Amino acid sequence: MTTTTSITGSATTLADRQLSLLKPTGRLTLGNYLGALRPMASGQDEAECFYGVADLHALTVGHDPAELRERSLELAVSLLAVGLDRSTLFVQSRVPAHRQLAYLLECVATTGELNRMIQFKEKGRGVDSTRTSLFTYPVLMAADILLYSPRRVPVGDDQRQHVELTRDLALRFNRTYGQVFVVPELATPPVGARVMALDDPTAKMGKTGSSDAGTIFLLDDPDTIVRKLSRAVTDSETGPDAVRADREAKPGVTNLLEVLAACGGSPADVRGYGDLKRTVADAVVAELEPVQRRYRELAADLTHVSTVYATGAERARSVTEPVLNAATAALGLF
Repeated sequence: MTTTTSITGSATTLADRQLSLLKPTGRLTLGNYLGALRPMASGQDEAECFYGVADLHALTVGHDPAELRERSLELAVSLLAVGLDRSTLFVQSRVPAHRQLAYLLECVATTGELNRMIQFKEKGRGVDSTRTSLFTYPVLMAADILLYSPRRVPVGDDQRQHVELTRDLALRFNRTYGQVFVVPELATPPVGARVMALDDPTAKMGKTGSSDAGTIFLLDDPDTIVRKLSRAVTDSETGPDAVRADREAKPGVTNLLEVLAACGGSPADVRGYGDLKRTVADAVVAELEPVQRRYRELAADLTHVSTVYATGAERARSVTEPVLNAATAALGLF
């Protein structure tokens, strides 16, 4: 995305529309690729796709500006490298309507609603104070969604509360100031590949929160991938039936088997855990090799990347500015 802030929506107006914003607060992982990025790439021809680098969301906590620029660039190049070249790619801060509509929606939201946001409570627990932007960022997420007028928003449990707030704000705005926003419906997203941490197969592999040893990053070199997988947690069972899927009794082995299947491999000839880890490593290296090769090509000459994102920002502005203008006029501003 490293936990990503990811907002995904689909619209069925003139054409289907997909929207996803990823926060550049960590390095993309194998889990991000198999569970989200690869399906996004394969579905580009089924919808009008808008995919963005959510750099504004990265300002909700303390950060190093140089690192934010570096991570944002890495994410921008990675989105192209995984094959999202038929989508509209943009950087959130380059589309002014996102932060402009966020303020207008803050004038509709209440402190009571924002106080109830679970993620704010979790991130603020045990600290003396937090940035105001951490408190209000669900409103920015609402702006991100409403600007693109999605009819349906596939959302996981971790983001359900934010989309429910988006619906509440849109309904309240429309009721108070007139019909401006499409009120999105919540939908259950298709189940993607779920990759667990190699050192703790009961926890999801994420951009942040997971140890480096337990996480395969999208840009890890082959030797690093082999080393990490060789140390993956399995269990103490031996014998010909040890390599089998059982999420409850054998979470580590099950995770490796699922990664192998997601990367197009087969455990048919696997004999023992060492053989399984080597087979998974070969499959992962083969899966990521074209992505990493394309990343190196793009990073060597960023002119194409800059052009793609400049064009994408222009397209995003053309879609979002009419929505912002309608909201501005409805509020009585001129």
